[in-house]
Amino acid sequence: MSEVGIRTDGAAGEHPRLRALGLHRRELRAWAMYDWANSAFATTVMAAVLPIYYVRVAAADRPPNVALAYWSYTASVSLLLIAIASPVLGAMADYLGAKKRFLAGFVGLGVVGTACLYFVSRGDWLLASICFLVGNAGFAGSIIFSDGLLPHIARADEIDRVSAGGWALGYVGGGLLLLINLIMIQRPGLFGFADAAAATRAAFVTVAVWWAAFSVPILRSVPEPPRRLQAAEALHANAIRVAFRRLHETVGEIREYREVVTMLVAFWFYSDGIGTIIKVAAAYATSIGIIGEASLLGALLFVQLVGIPFTFLFGTLGDRIGAKSGIYLALGIYVLIAMLGYFMTRAWHVWALAFGIGMVQGGAQALSRSLYATMIPRTRSAEFFGFFSVFEKFAGIAGPALFGLVSQLTGTGRLGILSLLVFFLGGILLLTRVDVKEGRRVARLENAKLAPASTPSPPIL
Repeated sequence: MSEVGIRTDGAAGEHPRLRALGLHRRELRAWAMYDWANSAFATTVMAAVLPIYYVRVAAADRPPNVALAYWSYTASVSLLLIAIASPVLGAMADYLGAKKRFLAGFVGLGVVGTACLYFVSRGDWLLASICFLVGNAGFAGSIIFSDGLLPHIARADEIDRVSAGGWALGYVGGGLLLLINLIMIQRPGLFGFADAAAATRAAFVTVAVWWAAFSVPILRSVPEPPRRLQAAEALHANAIRVAFRRLHETVGEIREYREVVTMLVAFWFYSDGIGTIIKVAAAYATSIGIIGEASLLGALLFVQLVGIPFTFLFGTLGDRIGAKSGIYLALGIYVLIAMLGYFMTRAWHVWALAFGIGMVQGGAQALSRSLYATMIPRTRSAEFFGFFSVFEKFAGIAGPALFGLVSQLTGTGRLGILSLLVFFLGGILLLTRVDVKEGRRVARLENAKLAPASTPSPPIL
């Protein structure tokens, strides 16, 4: 077996022309297609359509500030719940050898929650909140287990390209369905809908169908990793008890995973800055009055378009200069983006900002995922990606708070956007303290301790 993945055969079943994209084997393409599948939820439901529909329709009978607060509370609660549960769920999946079964369960949860948004009409803010909470829990939970499969299918020399390939396909899939949904909403008559509200409700159903349909490849074609037990673990013990015991042991052994912990803290820092740029860029551009709503929407779609080739490029770059150096490059560009945000005075500056974000957003996150995957033990990949999920979910709290505080105290959002430099520079500084070779050495030692307790589980479908 190779250091990182299940597959060790170099040529069988491979497509050489797809090697540079990290999509050269069937199981790699199937794994990457899950980013294509779930990104429809991220773009249409989380980012573009539901927030507006929630405020204007679902909570239309509430004052605007109250409707906005309800939406914020809903998003916060959903993130908090999955962040708390992530490590336990990951440890359970590792013990049971059931990463794909957990993945399928959370996909089902997310699809049902998303589809039920169809029934949300005027005044149904509580139903909308519940549906989004369920859908977002499914979305966030499923990513733990899809990410947990990555170190089992990708070899050390290809993991950066594979991770980047998934992010790039996510841009394609999420952007494509978002474009279709926006056309539906803007021109409802072309699709046989009575009005934009009916088209919006139908758009939520298209996300659910898209998500479910394109999740089939990962469930069919990616093998379930062998189940591995730790010392003194019974084959049929209570999974919840085992999960909590594993987490307790991991916390007790945290000194052994010093590089992983440092990586997580660095990731939290710069991911907070990345997330804040994404969240406040549109509102900031609107507040300084340099671009219209239609152009701003076009710029958001432009980010998706630019992200496709550049995310693939960062995957190849990670192979050549290393994932850590690739992250440095991306964060350096984010420093320039924050500075450009401070000086923006023309509409074309917004498009330049969108281009810059599209260049590095997917690459930074894809290389972070692959770098982290090489420093964690394969035998506990879901558990460790559960911790990754915790830091990912809590990232984005401090950044918006700092942006808002600085903007309020100074009376301008320009200094607010500039204040985000602390997250990018702090992330770079912390990342310099990550010894990747040492982290990978510890992971190899942990992998060598355990032997398979059973054969891999059969595919679900």
